Amino acid sequence: MTLRDAVIQAVLQGLTEFLPVSSSGHLKLYQAMTGQSVEEGTFLTVILHLGTLAAVCIAFRRTLLGLFRESGLLLRDLLTGNIRRSRMNPERRMLLMLMLSTAMLIPFYWMKDVFENITLPALALCFLFTSVELFFAGRTGGNERTAGDLTVKDAVMIGLFQCAALFPGISRSGSTVSGGLFAGLEKETAVQYSFVLGIPAILGGCIAELSAAVQGQVSVPTGAACTGFLTAAVTGILSIRFVRLLIRSDRFHLFSVYTLCVSILTLGCWIFLKYK
Repeated sequence: MTLRDAVIQAVLQGLTEFLPVSSSGHLKLYQAMTGQSVEEGTFLTVILHLGTLAAVCIAFRRTLLGLFRESGLLLRDLLTGNIRRSRMNPERRMLLMLMLSTAMLIPFYWMKDVFENITLPALALCFLFTSVELFFAGRTGGNERTAGDLTVKDAVMIGLFQCAALFPGISRSGSTVSGGLFAGLEKETAVQYSFVLGIPAILGGCIAELSAAVQGQVSVPTGAACTGFLTAAVTGILSIRFVRLLIRSDRFHLFSVYTLCVSILTLGCWIFLKYK
């Protein structure tokens, strides 16, 4: 593992974790093209995920502080038996819906290894799926519902879209933002909900991947690890701002074109590696 490898993969992770183009798919494609070992790639992926986790916490710090404060109030109400429907403010509603969307992932998360061990042709199909969903999501319009309008149906729908993203090549952020847009959420709310929802998913992925890396007894040089973490965090913050800008300007469909091109490139990579 060289410093250059760490920087390249950190930029890929930081950009593609939040751009709706699939970070896991891009990392797998890069690692396949460079011949990187699975164990070494897994350990670095954990470091990079922690960097993007820091990015989303920084970018949505105000939203997260509000949710943490509301979780404390919710716990107090549960302990005192003071749960009333009148206390269902937008922050509490969003908190409860986030919990439900995250819970949708649990039954499938134990099969994560099965989803991840896919071939390059299957990866190309997953990129194609991302392209199609982003195309139709970009054509939605007139959405006005905000966090205070979230329903159980919305949370279940977005949660199921997140489950589909267990496959490399299917973007987690792209799927959950698309799910929010299909549910009628206004664009900024869909992005906010998607990225905050990603925190437990990213954290859970780090724990699972770290366990696999430790069992493989593979490590990454400290310099490469620190550089990768910082690079992923910085590029992650920039990509979050970029997504917000594009979705406000109705250019979300550009990601559909990009993932279609990556799907074709992945298929071409498989053909090259198979017949070289």
